Order: sequence, then structure tokens, then C-alpha cells
Amino acid sequence: MNRVITRHTKVMISTSNENDVRTVGEIVIVPDSTVIYNGVLRRLIVNERIKSVVAIPKELVMYFDNLSREGRSLGVVALEELRLIRSLADKYGIKLRIISLGRRVDDIDVAIREYAYENDYVLVTSSRTQKLAAEILGVKVLYKEPERIQLKELEKYFVGDVMSVHLKEGAPPQVKRGRPGRWVLEKVSDIPLTREEIESLSEEIVEAAKTLSDAVIEIERSGSTIIQLGDYRIIVSRPPMSNGWEITAVKPLARPKLEDYNLPEKLMKRLNEKAEGIVIAGAPGMGKTTFAQALAEYYSRKGKIVKTVESPRDMRLPPQVTQYSKVYATPSELHDILLLSRPDYTIFDEMRNDEDFKLYVDLRLAGIGMVGVVHASSPIDAIQRFIGRVDVGMLPSVVDTLIFIDSGEVKKVYELDITVKLPTGLRESDLARPVVEVRDALTGELEYEIYTFGEQTTVIPVKKVYSSSIKKNIEPLIKAYIPSARVVYDGENVIVNIPKEEVKSLNRLRRKIKRIKEELGINVFIEVS
Repeated sequence: MNRVITRHTKVMISTSNENDVRTVGEIVIVPDSTVIYNGVLRRLIVNERIKSVVAIPKELVMYFDNLSREGRSLGVVALEELRLIRSLADKYGIKLRIISLGRRVDDIDVAIREYAYENDYVLVTSSRTQKLAAEILGVKVLYKEPERIQLKELEKYFVGDVMSVHLKEGAPPQVKRGRPGRWVLEKVSDIPLTREEIESLSEEIVEAAKTLSDAVIEIERSGSTIIQLGDYRIIVSRPPMSNGWEITAVKPLARPKLEDYNLPEKLMKRLNEKAEGIVIAGAPGMGKTTFAQALAEYYSRKGKIVKTVESPRDMRLPPQVTQYSKVYATPSELHDILLLSRPDYTIFDEMRNDEDFKLYVDLRLAGIGMVGVVHASSPIDAIQRFIGRVDVGMLPSVVDTLIFIDSGEVKKVYELDITVKLPTGLRESDLARPVVEVRDALTGELEYEIYTFGEQTTVIPVKKVYSSSIKKNIEPLIKAYIPSARVVYDGENVIVNIPKEEVKSLNRLRRKIKRIKEELGINVFIEVS
């Protein structure tokens, strides 16, 4: 809409607001909050699209002031915009009038729309919803979508293989360069950044988040703001939460497909045919979310209905994949939506608290394929995070496949199953019980057993127990014949080291060693020194 609003100064008349004096034929515009914080009103003035009276409600200033006092970045940005608008008014021949809405304000934009209706003012807005509601009431509307803002100050740091940018007041700007698990921290400059520079960049980022269609402010708190801005995930922290203003921006270097990971055929077959309770684990920054993103895209290409639960929503996925935010929905709302829409797979990024794990478990037990992403320093630690949140006997029904990511690569894959047996290391047959077996999904080797003993849930590394058991049984036997022998078990083989002077006793051991090999299924090697 290319409208130029002009001003005519003739006869003065009173309006419904006793503090407002208006000229016959004079056009007065009143902005809502959207055109303030996204810079649209300022740009309309600079571009001479507005040549009339601009009425700024005091309640609008108070609204932004309250946001600012709460530590909300949006309030700071808007107040700075209002300051610029006041300074530009005289320069561009704009009469700036401060008015009072004269009513209780529950929703500032609704109150401004009603005021424009009652006083025959022109409402300026960037909200399509506000525009439609105003037109229904017969309010004159100047609708202007925000311009796309280029984050040049931020983007200048992302050169080459830069993974993330770290800006802190009083410290030189730094970047992480490399790839997940293999990066170096570099100083971009030796000149420390000032608070004013960080605040200015923060305001630019928040303004962009309010104007760009592919941006959203995911979390806004008094001391921090988390923004997803296109490919950038940006965290702004400020006093009193932190000891100074700080901006951390992360941008994925690549969007690998699942095929780029060169996964073993056995694992690919499992992902296609069997795995439906998947957990992706790894230390922070190792590439868990990147792998989860590749898996989500793979399932989508396979014709599966895929949805995600994220906080923030930083996965870059095709349009057919719906991405939900934990910030804007309660766990019960997400539960209902996912249960009723019945996706084939739900990718749950960054599972942290009891509510996250409960949602994962409930949806998995309802038959929905789940892929959860958790922080863990080792594969078994990820499984232990479910213990206490789900009965041990239900564990394989909830998690059937664990994928451990390290330095952007799949380092370990576990499968979980349950059986009734005598746990490794126990002797009494009446101690048999349900045992969750954790096996290497590629080799089938048993590595851990999980079972309850009394009221205690026990996670046992089978190799260590087996090694201890073998050494406990075989060492006394060998030493009974050769006291000076040294027995070593390396996890696969038993090595018996015999002094030269004891070689004559070796023949007596051979039949015993053969029987031990048959009973334990292990290799026994004899060394003479």
C-alpha cells in the first residue's frame, strides 16, 4: 500500500480526549507496539511516507518501560526506537503528540485499536491480525510489513569453518573454529568489546527476530534471551543473571544426510525395521542434534510422518516436518497433540527434566516411534537417566536402541532386551530374576546387565564381573600346581606366565587347562619366562 498521509492545518476542534486538540482535515496516526519495536514507524518517517501528526500513547511508553525494567530485550529496543522517533520528528516536519488512552489497558494493541476507532485516527501496524480486526471495525489502517534486517555485525564473524561466536563485554571477541569435537578457540581481535557494543548488537538481533518470518524469540527472561534467527541460535545474557552482557551465536556448518555418516548396514537395517525407541546421547557439542536432524530428514524422505519437540527450535528440516516448541506449549498439550496426530516418529531434542522423560515414555508406550536426545558422557550414563523414571522391566519397551555420538561420529550402538536369568557373578540358582541385557548392537556382545536386587537397581559391567570371576576361579587352580605362576586376564584371554624352572609342572596343567577352556569358553595361553 503506497499511501502518503498529509497534514492540513485549519480550524481547531476538541476530540473525545480532553488533552487532544485536533485540526479540521488533519490526519492523525497512532502506532501500535509492532511498528515501534520492529522499526517500521521510524522508517516510514525517514522515507517521508508519513507527513502528519503522530500520536504516541503514554500507556505504550509505560508498556515498553515495564518490559525494560523486567529485563526484556524487547522493551529496551522499543524505548530506543521511541527516542529516535522523537529526535527525527522535527527534522522531517512531523508533529509528535503524546496522548492518553484514558482507559484501563489489559492489551495495549487492542486498546490502541479501540482508541483509533473512537477518534477516527489512522492505525499503523505490522500485525496482519490487528489489520484485519481494525478493518472489520472500519478503522483506517496503514499496514506495513517489516523489512528484512541484515545482521552484518554478527555475520562478519562467521567466516569459513566458524562454528560459534562468543562476545562478552570487557573481553576480546572469540570464535570456535573447526567441527564438533575437533575445534579451536580463536581471538578475532585483541580489542575488548564494550557494553555499548554488545547492547547495540543485542538490540539489532531482537529487532531482527521481530521482523523476520524465519525468526522467533524462544525464551525471554529477565536475565537472558534465546532466539532462533534463521540458521543462528543466539543466546543473550545480561546482568543481574550474568556478570556482564554476553552474546553467544551458534550456526551449523553443514546439514549432513544420514547416508553421509556411512553407518554399518546392520544399524541401517535396525533403524529401518526395528528401532522405535531410540536415544541419541553424547557430550555437549559432539553433534547429537545434527545426527537427530539427519535421522528426522531420513525418516521424512522414507514417507514417514515426523514431528519434533525442541527448545529452542533450531533444527533445519523440510516443511513437511512440523516443529513444536516446549516453550509455547505445556507437556500435557504436547502429549495430546502428538497422541491424537499419531506421527510415525517424534524427535525430542534436549531431554533434560522429569517432565521431558515422562512425555517421551508416555508417547513411546502409546506406540509412537520416539527419538530422544540427551546429554551423557558415556553410553551407559544415558540409559541410567531412565532408571528411576521407568520400571526396569519396562526399559527395553521404552529404549530399544542407544546411539552414542562423539566428535560428530557414531561411536557406539547398544540394543536393550530383557530375559530371566541368573545375573552374571551370582551363584545361587534361586537368585534368577528379570535382567535387562545391554548388548553391542553390531557385535551382539553382552556389555551390561541391569536388574533389581532388593530395593536397589543395579547396573553391572559384565566384562569386569566376568574377568573377576574367571581370575577368581582359575588363579587358585593354577597356583595350586605352580605357586609362582602369574595369571592375567585381558578381557578375552587368560595368560599364564610360568618361570622356566617350573616347566616340569606344565604337563600336569594341560588337562586342567583344557577343561577350563571348555567350561568357560575362553582361550588360555601359557608363557614361559
